[in-house]
Amino acid sequence: MSMATGTNAQSSGPHAADSHDLIRVHGARENNLKDVSIELPKRRLTVFTGVSGSGKSSLVFHTIAAESQRLINETYSAFVQGFLPTLARPEVDVLDGLTTAIIVDQQRMGADSRSTVGTVTDANAMLRILFSRLGTPHIGPPGAYAFNVPSVRASGAITVERGAKKAVKATFSRTGGMCPRCEGRGTVSDIDLSQLYDDSKSIAEGAFTIPGWKSDSFWTVRVYAESGLLDPDKPIRKFTKKEMQDFLYREPTKVKVEGVNLTYEGLIPKIQKSFLSKDKEALQPHIRAFVERAVTFTTCPECDGTRLSEGARSSKIKGISIADACAMQISDLAAWVGGLDEPSVAPLLASLRHTLDSFVEIGLGYLSLDRPSGTLSGGEAQRVKMIRHLGSSLTDTTYVFDEPTTGLHPHDIQRMNDLLLRLRDKGNTVLVVEHKPETIAIADHVVDLGPGAGAAGGTVCFEGTVEGLRAGGTVTGRHFDDRAALKESVRKPTGALEIRGATTHNLRDVDVDIPLGVLTVVTGVAGSGKSSLVHGSLPGQAGAADGGVVAVGQGPIRGSRRSNPATYTGLLDPIRKAFAKANGVKPALFSANSEGACPTCNGVGVLYTDLAMMAGVATPCEDCEGKRFQASVLDHHLGGRDISEVLAMSVTEAEEFFGSGEARTPAAHRILGRLADVGLGYLSLGQPLTTLSGGERQRLKLATHMAEKGGVYLLDEPTAGLHLADVEQMLGLLDRLVDSGKSVIVVEHHQAVMAHADWIIDLGPGAGHDGGQVVFEGTPADLVADRSTLTGRHLAAYVGA
Repeated sequence: MSMATGTNAQSSGPHAADSHDLIRVHGARENNLKDVSIELPKRRLTVFTGVSGSGKSSLVFHTIAAESQRLINETYSAFVQGFLPTLARPEVDVLDGLTTAIIVDQQRMGADSRSTVGTVTDANAMLRILFSRLGTPHIGPPGAYAFNVPSVRASGAITVERGAKKAVKATFSRTGGMCPRCEGRGTVSDIDLSQLYDDSKSIAEGAFTIPGWKSDSFWTVRVYAESGLLDPDKPIRKFTKKEMQDFLYREPTKVKVEGVNLTYEGLIPKIQKSFLSKDKEALQPHIRAFVERAVTFTTCPECDGTRLSEGARSSKIKGISIADACAMQISDLAAWVGGLDEPSVAPLLASLRHTLDSFVEIGLGYLSLDRPSGTLSGGEAQRVKMIRHLGSSLTDTTYVFDEPTTGLHPHDIQRMNDLLLRLRDKGNTVLVVEHKPETIAIADHVVDLGPGAGAAGGTVCFEGTVEGLRAGGTVTGRHFDDRAALKESVRKPTGALEIRGATTHNLRDVDVDIPLGVLTVVTGVAGSGKSSLVHGSLPGQAGAADGGVVAVGQGPIRGSRRSNPATYTGLLDPIRKAFAKANGVKPALFSANSEGACPTCNGVGVLYTDLAMMAGVATPCEDCEGKRFQASVLDHHLGGRDISEVLAMSVTEAEEFFGSGEARTPAAHRILGRLADVGLGYLSLGQPLTTLSGGERQRLKLATHMAEKGGVYLLDEPTAGLHLADVEQMLGLLDRLVDSGKSVIVVEHHQAVMAHADWIIDLGPGAGHDGGQVVFEGTPADLVADRSTLTGRHLAAYVGA
């Protein structure tokens, strides 16, 4: 009797498993976090906000998500762990209640020239299977429709070891879908030889004009000079026909240079392998400039840019080949696949339909599957990664998003909000780092970090509901309902750039005049043709009209932990020269990547101990105490400070230090002024680039480009990654650029920037083939009064008109 009573009493109370409804974080100290302790509700949508650099990513990505991934990796065997990235345990005392984390970040897609939207989402793989089953004429297995698979044929003798060994003649063939002319790239390149070398000089005289090819370079110039195949002292224009053939086209050949075996290869195949096999967008700026000068890319005449062999293009389903299917806008392709009814491939069709419908649902129906993945913006890349999670059956998972509304028009933000809520309603925990008030407003729980950025941030200023945030006195709370007012008067243009008959991508023979000497905003829904107009048609026009264009795209800045704001902006050069001049020594001593590096840690400041499949351990170098320089270098001073103390300064401190007195260095002071202008006064000069937030990187890039000479500035979404308070500062910077006589053209979705513009060009009305037209041009006030476009209606609602 008592046992039964005990059982009933136990069952009436809460189950022990139901007590884990919180993710608990105690004592988080990653990057700039200052002993942060918070509790996050599971199966709810939590938005993390705060000024750029306040510690949002440090808490969400580098603490919660990183520890979840590390714990999952530890469940695998030591053998498997050896192939996985080794993650160190985050700097945190307690992390409790974690679930599996799926991270959807803004990292650009791999920019390989063979990578397309179809290959990264598996849609191409399903299409290939579909055509291998239903395509007529039938040409082979799925590989026969793949532009990354070449056709192979071989014949010869093979030895069969069965009973008495005997040689048997055998043939082997594999049908691939790769176009043999362009090797599946869709374009063929023609190289301008005059950009590779000066034919009036000999190799020994430094004939090569290729970036990075120095006369003492062992792997490049010296292979040609000392191969024995060419005369290094003869001017290239005097080479015989055979020498020219060897110089430009020779097949890879083993040669000895100073007793070392090296491979000699003709100049053209070598250039193709080292520069042209990589996506142009992924190259460093000076290499990209060289490739654009030296190489002309034209559509492959054999496959007409489809990348596919003739056989793959000839096989069709209902009159459509796989090349036609990949070139279709995805919304049209989804409709075509929806019309196929073949019971033998029903599960495949259902899966393909779901993937294509997900594209449309997430607002990417205007893309095509053959679009190179390297050309997607950060926001588009993030949404493409979301595709695979939309129909997932997983629940009780933690989804972590990094500014999912980046690059979205206000009209598209509502759609993204619905997707986030759908993931939550399936029983998942959704953590979002976000600045847009429209997305913060749908949160169940808000965590506001700050109060400032960098060392002035790293604490939780507010935790609770959206209503509580509005009433709170935090920076985010105060700016939450900020609305930029329309200008009472707009600037008068000083001229105009005429664009006539623009047809890049989806533009439909667009004629538009872009005013000069004012702030012009080009807007429209995602995929309406804004970037096509600005990047495809403007640079040539503006370059000819106004003495050069400074284009600041969305590409991420690259850098290792050795890179910092001082090296990236070129600030370290004048600082090193000033130190060298004051102390009568070489400038190279004041670089931690050169002669001045601490010999123990090689100028990194920490020593890494590799523990195989366990996380490596980084310990501060005992010899230089993390300062990165050898002791003798730190004996040299400028204005009473050594080089490590200067690199530890913030931009604001350094601006004052180099502005006057003994340390006065005008070249350094100018660069520091630009960094302060973009709101990075709090950054320390020696902070590794790997620790900067997305918004900080965006502004660091802008500060660097501001040094370039040009009359027209093209900015692609400069407010990406910026907090509401930082946007205000960005508008001030754009005004200063225009007032100094520059023309500023901005591709932007942020309503505050639209309201602040002198002239707006709105593209649309829809995306893809529903866009590509100018639907409005005029002042922001006229756009609000007109309200005939999506942008006009959203801007009117924003300014409260």
